[in-house]
Amino acid sequence: MSTEGGNKAVVAALLANTGIAITKFIAFLLTGFSSMLAESIHSLADSGNQVLLLVGGKRSQREATEEHPFGFGRERYIYAFVVSIVLFSVGGLFALYEAYHKWHEIHEGHDGGLDGQWRFVPLVVLGIAIVLEGFSFRTAIVEGNKVRDDKSWWSFIRRAKAPELPVILLEDFAALIGLVAAFLAVSLSLATGNAYFDVAGTGFIGVLLIVVAVILAIEVKSLLLGESATRESIAKIRTSIEGTEGVTQIIHLKTLHTAPEELLVAAKIGVEAGASGVEIAGVIDAAERALRAAEPMALQVFLEPDVFRADYVPDARPEAPKAPSH
Repeated sequence: MSTEGGNKAVVAALLANTGIAITKFIAFLLTGFSSMLAESIHSLADSGNQVLLLVGGKRSQREATEEHPFGFGRERYIYAFVVSIVLFSVGGLFALYEAYHKWHEIHEGHDGGLDGQWRFVPLVVLGIAIVLEGFSFRTAIVEGNKVRDDKSWWSFIRRAKAPELPVILLEDFAALIGLVAAFLAVSLSLATGNAYFDVAGTGFIGVLLIVVAVILAIEVKSLLLGESATRESIAKIRTSIEGTEGVTQIIHLKTLHTAPEELLVAAKIGVEAGASGVEIAGVIDAAERALRAAEPMALQVFLEPDVFRADYVPDARPEAPKAPSH
């Protein structure tokens, strides 16, 4: 996935959410609608999340060190996971708390902001926010279309190795749904004089953000644990190695994303039983060149020659000694 495309979507979302957060908070101060406060905190959390993604992307570009020989590419996953935590706590849990707090205020006789002179301001602010968020979402969709091929959007989010675009897509989608919910909640509250619609809208926004945060955390956790290359990449790697002269077969093959655009490839390959050391070295070099040409993301390649045996079991572990019987 293109890092440039992901950063473009992140910057677009950051600019949109910063402006939206400020206008929403002003509308809350003027009216007291809890759904406006929940939405302003939501936009503020999103803005912070986009900063985290940019920081993670920058830090991931550091050169490898002796202590971290495979580089820092997975920092992008760590920062994306932090984003899910922020979205869950600052966005979702705060909105639920605000809904609970506003319900108590109304129950005790507060008008919920329905009688203020600025009571229609939130509708204007939310309308503008929907337009701005729509532009941000459109940018994420355009950038996503460049790299998702024929995958569905859900499959793209589930299978993407770079976290930036999936995060922005989920955040912007949740933001648009939340904005529409807030618009409906405020409209119904003003039309009916019942501020409990505002409470319901705030609660819905909180639940929505928690659900999106959980989905995001699950997907990023998988990347943090370490995912293999895509099926397409593995197929190219296999074809390149098996097509190398002197390779009889691939005994076993393992891949791991050390960063969204970096792969570690480890394989045990079969060679002719009578091959000399020089011949084997030549086969390994040729296989590595073919592999790197077929899959440029394969930056760390480890190929081990062997003679295939039918009784060979990859990663076999010796059995633990049994405790003596008494």
